[in-house]
Amino acid sequence: MAAGYPHRSIVWQIAEDYSNCETLLRLPGYCPMPAFRDVTDVPLVVRGLRKSRSEVRKDLGIAESTKVVIFNFGGQPAGWKLKQEWLPDGWICLVCGASDSQEVPPNFIKLEKDTYTPDVMAASDCMLGKIGYGTASEALAYKLPFVFVRRDYFNEEPFLRNLLEHHQSSIEMIRRDFLAGHWKPYLLRALTLQPSYDGPTNGGQVAARILQDIAVGKKCASDKFNGARRLQDAIVLGYQLQRTPGKDVGIPDWYSLNGTEIGAHPIIENTEKIKTAESCCEDFEILHGDLQGLTDTMAFLKSLSGLTGNELKDSEVQSRERTAASVLFDWEREIYVARAPGRLDVMGGIADYSGSLVLQMPLREACHVAVQRNHPSKQKLWKHVQARQLENTGVVPVVQIVSFGSELSNRAPTFDMDLSDFMDGDKPISYEKAREFFCQDPSQKWAAYVSGTILILMTELGVQFTDSMSILVSSAVPEGKGVSSSASVEVATMSAIAAAYGLNVTPRDLALLCQKVENHVVGAPCGVMDQMASACGEANKLLAMVCQPAEVKELVMIPSHIRFWGLDSGIRHSVGGGDYGSVRVGTYMGRKMIKCAASDLVSVSSTSDAPAQSDDYKEKGRDVLKSEASMEYLCKLPPHRYEAAYSKDIPETITGDAFLEKYGDHDDMVTVIDPKRSYSVKAPTRHPIYENFRVETFKALLTAANTDEQLSALGELMYQCHYSYNACGLGSDGTDRLVNLVQEMQHRKTPENGGPNLYGAKITGGGSGGSVCVIGKNCLQSAEEIAEIQQRYKAATGYQPIVFDGSSPGAGKFGYLKIRRRLIITK
Repeated sequence: MAAGYPHRSIVWQIAEDYSNCETLLRLPGYCPMPAFRDVTDVPLVVRGLRKSRSEVRKDLGIAESTKVVIFNFGGQPAGWKLKQEWLPDGWICLVCGASDSQEVPPNFIKLEKDTYTPDVMAASDCMLGKIGYGTASEALAYKLPFVFVRRDYFNEEPFLRNLLEHHQSSIEMIRRDFLAGHWKPYLLRALTLQPSYDGPTNGGQVAARILQDIAVGKKCASDKFNGARRLQDAIVLGYQLQRTPGKDVGIPDWYSLNGTEIGAHPIIENTEKIKTAESCCEDFEILHGDLQGLTDTMAFLKSLSGLTGNELKDSEVQSRERTAASVLFDWEREIYVARAPGRLDVMGGIADYSGSLVLQMPLREACHVAVQRNHPSKQKLWKHVQARQLENTGVVPVVQIVSFGSELSNRAPTFDMDLSDFMDGDKPISYEKAREFFCQDPSQKWAAYVSGTILILMTELGVQFTDSMSILVSSAVPEGKGVSSSASVEVATMSAIAAAYGLNVTPRDLALLCQKVENHVVGAPCGVMDQMASACGEANKLLAMVCQPAEVKELVMIPSHIRFWGLDSGIRHSVGGGDYGSVRVGTYMGRKMIKCAASDLVSVSSTSDAPAQSDDYKEKGRDVLKSEASMEYLCKLPPHRYEAAYSKDIPETITGDAFLEKYGDHDDMVTVIDPKRSYSVKAPTRHPIYENFRVETFKALLTAANTDEQLSALGELMYQCHYSYNACGLGSDGTDRLVNLVQEMQHRKTPENGGPNLYGAKITGGGSGGSVCVIGKNCLQSAEEIAEIQQRYKAATGYQPIVFDGSSPGAGKFGYLKIRRRLIITK
């Protein structure tokens, strides 16, 4: 499903083809395929050797004592511009797939096109390349240390990578270092690996024997599952790949997950867990701040304390992210910790960038960020960073970041950069250059949300960072669910950095700065409500904010008889996606059309020979038209004025070139019109105008008397919002299904049921998947119906929704913790 909506038919065709298969021959490092129930595991498929190590080296003229790395990127000529100084002294690099015209330095050797790769691999000391099944299998079989560079959008890579790491056979080279030629520290470290794979390597023969048996009828296919059921199971994997917080899934654990493990339920924290979390706080002296009884913060400190000794639990292999984090901090110095929650969009959504009133609830799930600053000469550096500094100008300020949960979205777990990379002479680099910098490697693009806060502080506030910085990010806000995972990371990071550097930034100003991170550094055209809710929200209250640009109107207490839930559809949402961006473009196009129409009417009214004016125009007058002609926010236009004066002239759609020819530009700094694209205009223009009215009404109704009529009216407003999203093209099958299930619950009649418990639901945030917000009575029966919706959705789709239930304070209310590791005195 990650292929995107235009290619969904291809995905379904593949799934249907799989549904007709009768058995699966599964290799080590497999990608889970739940469609198959008749599964046979076979060993690695490995090509045998034809020559010995000494024979290969003799043919190539390489001494036995010489260190050799094989450069293997699939045998595809790529025009690599290789340099002699990229290798450690005395090393030789054997290049696969080099073109005939490619020139290589004297310490590089081009291999012939028909070279038998397994022989050369077995004769080498390590391999530099990209992960694929063949290279991974043969590296394991011949105990060859594998230095790999991540591939873009290769879904099998996480599983093969875990297989290699399990057998201590691989290390990752950051793509930036690969392209810049900083190879030496990785190659030298590869020699310290001790590959441990001792399993069979005759998978080819085993698979051939099984296929032969099937061909002659010795093995009967299982008929336990019919094609429709197996087709349904085939799409489960796409949902499973979007893993849930707190579930560190390895291989082959994913495949064996049962139904109760696939979905994420609200975490029930028992007394024992709370006591354990509280006990971990004894490891740190809290010099500033208060835990505020937040068990997730206690758990984060416990996780932090577990890094100090780099201890392994239950003899498990230490994850790469925890290994990197264990050498991130100087435990004798202060560490600053900030916390920022995700948010549930109750009302307002995409109308935020049009200046609407929005109502946002901070979630219980939050992101924690720990920051430590050190003088560059005292900063603990990862080995490849040390090597880079030695090769360049010596000790300079650096940023080193570790992101826990990196495997959730197959991103690199670490990121590092010299702070000088953010400078262009004596000034910060432009935001455009920053976007290009972070886009070099898709697996590290996530770092823009974190490091981008530094550039924004440099550019907008003139902050000068002369110290090095260590940053640890740990978020329980799941990505792609429409609950502001990115905003929580930005807000928590900037809050921690501000605390570490003594910057006095108000929560509102911090939210606006974090929006700049997302708009200008990341390149996502979001409004500001996500950052505002994460920074300025309070537990069990709705943040009522007018997005012009970010004025907090009040914090509205959620009535005790009302409860809100979030239900995740399992369909990944992204504000950087094309649907969200095109709707925003259409909205700004509509605003420009209205402003031009109003300006034309003002001009007409000023001429002496003006035609007879309509009754509506006479009534409103020139002052109203002047205001509309200079309108900054579309939500300042009331629905009745839109219908009376402008609705009939707004087209359903318009092409980019036609709009640009007539209107010049749409006056939006964060989106660009594609002249060749057709944009929907009428629905995106109408939505924020009516949404602002709906949110105002919703807020007023919250203070009304506690009646079923109150809840019905609130629910109706949410339904209207949902279908308005759909009209804009921001709906999805999953969110529609959840809203329909809520409606079924609301209207069903049962003998023991005196009335509904759930009253409304709507898609949230940027739409196109993500989560829905549900409103209902604050009672046990409502919670039971939410659980029933979970199960019915799972029965229909194979995916059990995450339930977001509960609230917590925003970053401003939490403040920050200043902590230091307690000294352990031994006798």
